[in-house]
Amino acid sequence: MLVNFQWTECNEAELLINGSQYFSSVFDCIRAAREEILIETFIIFNDEVGQELKEALLGAAARQVRIDVTVDGYGTADLDKEYITELTDAGIHLHVYDPKPRLLGMRTNLFRRLHRKIVVVDGKIAYIGGINFGADHLPDKYAMGKQDYGVRVQGPIVNDIRDAAGALLVEHQAVEELPPIRTSTSPTGDAAMLLAIRDNNGHRNDIEEHYLQAIRSATSRLLIANAYFFPSYRLFHELRNAARRGVNVTLILQGRPDMPWARMFSSSLYSYMLQDGIQIFEYTERPLHGKIAIVDHEWSTVGSSNLDPLSLSLNLEGNLFIRDPGLNQQIQKHLTALIDHSCRKITTEVAEKGRWWRAPLMFVSFHFLRHFPKRMGWLPAHVARMETLTPMSRNPNAQKNKRAQE
Repeated sequence: MLVNFQWTECNEAELLINGSQYFSSVFDCIRAAREEILIETFIIFNDEVGQELKEALLGAAARQVRIDVTVDGYGTADLDKEYITELTDAGIHLHVYDPKPRLLGMRTNLFRRLHRKIVVVDGKIAYIGGINFGADHLPDKYAMGKQDYGVRVQGPIVNDIRDAAGALLVEHQAVEELPPIRTSTSPTGDAAMLLAIRDNNGHRNDIEEHYLQAIRSATSRLLIANAYFFPSYRLFHELRNAARRGVNVTLILQGRPDMPWARMFSSSLYSYMLQDGIQIFEYTERPLHGKIAIVDHEWSTVGSSNLDPLSLSLNLEGNLFIRDPGLNQQIQKHLTALIDHSCRKITTEVAEKGRWWRAPLMFVSFHFLRHFPKRMGWLPAHVARMETLTPMSRNPNAQKNKRAQE
């Protein structure tokens, strides 16, 4: 996907906190769609959220809206056939990124996942963030619902997000090209935005590079809330450098992780970061799934990319980088409230516990994971493909009838 994006001016961004705000906005937008809906997501569950998504999409399909939904073959491997059939029978184009057969009941497509979460409606409104289509992103209803974020954007940036979604489909020959529609390029706000994607072709390091630029330019504050934090050596080094030169560097990481190994890796870095004055807080109210950050008083990012080897070196990811003082202040206020009411501060005493085994773990892990993506790239089994599901492909008898007619 050799699509190069530049900063665009005159955009508008709305921060959406958790699934309750995100789903309400996305579904209302889908219900109002008139021409086109593009969705990329890691997971769709057939639960109350997945059902509401399906009904909104079926309603749009009945209005002759063109719909392309792309899901990940690992994340959405368990979506049932009835759900899929309802979508494809309605004329909805459902694409599965890198589907693989199970081995002894286990999913084998572990790496190079489609991890982006993108929605584009009519080329005029777009959403991007870390929220999948599942009820596990509803902390208002479920005690262990995930804490997460997305943004709703309007303005010229929507064209770039649509182009990125279209490029993925074209690259994997799911479509020849997206049909032209009346996209929106008119200015709607004061925010400058840049879309950065991560793929395994021409954009391997784009998201990481924009993080590095922001960290190096920081002069006063740097606040990161990230679910799976085990950064590259370059990011780790620049965070420590920023703290050494007097920047207030604060991390919010998982205290009640949905995957315990993630906290184990993150905590192996704690003592080293605390030595340089980095403040670390663990969010303990529920699982943290967010990928959000601010630098100084203008820059922010929201997207799907964690700061770990899978996101930075293997997965397909998408982040928006935004220059907007109002959004920056809103994120800062929200994250500060999380620190004050829902986090525990990591002290040197806590970080030093078990350091005798964490130090060698960190050394081995860092050196292994730095080279792991390159090693995985040598395996032809991980060359991604895309399968488009159709009503006929879900019906073996229909396939036989077609071959007989030919």
